[in-house]
Amino acid sequence: MSVVGLDLGNESSVVAVARQRGIDVVLNDESKRETPSIVCFGEKQRFIGSSGASSATMNPKNTIVQIKRLIGRKFSDPEVQRDIKLFPFKVKSGPDGYPLIHAKYLGAERVFTPTQILGMIFSDLKRIAETNLNAAVADCCIGIPVYFTDLQRRAVLDAAAIAGLNPLRLFHETTATALAYGIYKTDLPESEQINVAFVDVGHASMQVCIAGYKKGQLKILSHSYDESLGGRDFDEVLFQHFAAKFKDEYKVDVYQNARACVRLRVSCEKLKKMLSANPEAPLNIECLMDEKDVRGFMKRDMFEEISAPILQRVKAPLEKALAEAGLTVENIHSVEVVGSGSRIPAMIKILTGYFGKEPRRTMNASECVARGSALQCAILSPTFKVREFQVHESFPYSIALCWKGVTSDSSDKAVENQQMTVIFPKGNQIPSIKAITFLRHNTFSIDVVYVDKEHKSQETISTYMIGPFQTANGERAKLKVKFRLNLHGIVSMDSAIMLEDEIEIPVVVSKSDSLSETVPPENDVKMEDAPNSGAENNSSDIEGKPVQMETDPKAVISKKKVKKTNVQVSEKVYDTLSAADLDKAKEDEYKMAFQDRVMEETKDKKNAVEAYVYDMRNKLHDIYNDFVTENERTQFSSKLQQVEDWLYEDGEDETKGVYIAKLEELKKQGNPIELRHKESIERGPALDQLKYCINSYREAAISE
Repeated sequence: MSVVGLDLGNESSVVAVARQRGIDVVLNDESKRETPSIVCFGEKQRFIGSSGASSATMNPKNTIVQIKRLIGRKFSDPEVQRDIKLFPFKVKSGPDGYPLIHAKYLGAERVFTPTQILGMIFSDLKRIAETNLNAAVADCCIGIPVYFTDLQRRAVLDAAAIAGLNPLRLFHETTATALAYGIYKTDLPESEQINVAFVDVGHASMQVCIAGYKKGQLKILSHSYDESLGGRDFDEVLFQHFAAKFKDEYKVDVYQNARACVRLRVSCEKLKKMLSANPEAPLNIECLMDEKDVRGFMKRDMFEEISAPILQRVKAPLEKALAEAGLTVENIHSVEVVGSGSRIPAMIKILTGYFGKEPRRTMNASECVARGSALQCAILSPTFKVREFQVHESFPYSIALCWKGVTSDSSDKAVENQQMTVIFPKGNQIPSIKAITFLRHNTFSIDVVYVDKEHKSQETISTYMIGPFQTANGERAKLKVKFRLNLHGIVSMDSAIMLEDEIEIPVVVSKSDSLSETVPPENDVKMEDAPNSGAENNSSDIEGKPVQMETDPKAVISKKKVKKTNVQVSEKVYDTLSAADLDKAKEDEYKMAFQDRVMEETKDKKNAVEAYVYDMRNKLHDIYNDFVTENERTQFSSKLQQVEDWLYEDGEDETKGVYIAKLEELKKQGNPIELRHKESIERGPALDQLKYCINSYREAAISE
């Protein structure tokens, strides 16, 4: 069974696997530890990951990048509108109001959803893991940003399903970092908690997490974030600066040329990295546009000055994280910085000034999320035995239930109105189960909604229709409805059960055992934590501890036998892929993967023909010189030249079968020559062996 952790980055992704000796980050086809999160659509196949990155400059309009910014968001979302202005590829609104990506593939204009593109990236990461493990990969743990909504989390699960992956958990990136940091610590205190602040400045966002550690335990105290503060924002500042500069000095407008924009952004990213280590750095690009070479120069002080509006936003997530954790900077034991954007000196200066201590880099800034995710996968998997270490995760936003309830007005008349209660407040432990009891006559519905204003772009997550049902006595039915906040951070209804009192059984009990439960008659709804159910619930059993009532030392009370009946529930989750659409996406991915595989095999066969031509031509005048007649050499050399010319002309774009046939045709002439050479090499040792045998038998015969 595979144990894999995936860090899906906005710019690049990392794959980590668990082995007997620990967690390893695996290498891709180019022997690199980070794989670009890129999908490039070519004329005949897709180029994903490292191969896609090499094609991005030449084919920018069909190269899909930063898909993480589009997943699960509406096209009208301000963040999406801001991002698509930076993308070289075409993004339009679909019929459902969500973005659709347009690209040219196999000679035709094709439309893809962000979920499909993400599934392609997952497929490539899965292939990398399988190549390194030499085994099939299915179970995994995927790192996601803490700010991902319910819809975004479901979209990630759909993308994983398209790739044939089975995520055991969607793990918050900062929590994965905290786990990778704490599980190897051997000096954690048993009683007094130490608090560590984790600051993750990634390519597109900044996340802050305050974690409390005790021996064998990690508790997330708070999360905060800025969804649009990352390394790319600093790249964009440099891009805009030099785009304006080059327009004035060289009269070239890069905004009019997609390829020029891509090249300038790549150069600005390199310049930013150089400025992290040097006080000043040059920028030189040959033939940027209109066959003009451009040059620029930037000092670190100037860079920080033009980046001031971005740097001013860094403190807000820090302050929010401390406030929600109920701590001050004096309560923070240490500060850990990770993420590609954390290497900017100005960022470190701000963190040092705010916390009053130098941030530390205990972990690899680019690999810690993948390592933490692999550790979590190992904890959840039965394959590995991991040191006992509890992870108490917290939910990043509040989820409420809405329904139509009945209340009394001033004249004691029943009035139906909309009611709401927060069922999973911000900071609620993940996973968790909550139960709520309703008194109803007939079928009713419950909406699962966001409470936080920042998630109003998709206010209602899902709707559940409960019923039909009917009690034996025709009175209002008492229904206990359980909602589950699962390991992925997704809310769903677990069950709906109708409770009916059947028989009263007289029982004699002592005073200490006399217990009863009261339900306020004026309220038709009662919420409580669900009874403890394994690892998925750490809340107390309120229903199992009813209010204690005063009674005589010996009293006769009645205990009622409760009949439990499951009630039908229909679920509607808004804006997610239907089962039919998901199956079609899987089928499309299979077809595209098959096409990619065919094209790769075709390239291999073409390369085999080309290699045979060059190899045999050299050998005819070298090691095969004594094993071929002059006439054979002339004819075979002429044939090899014809095939070489064909490869670069008519045969440049043929099918795999044609290349196989062409290679077989050449081998019909070449194999006899190779056989003669092989026989010549093997003849000497064979004759020596024969002579040895003859002499051995002769000596044996003479000795007789």
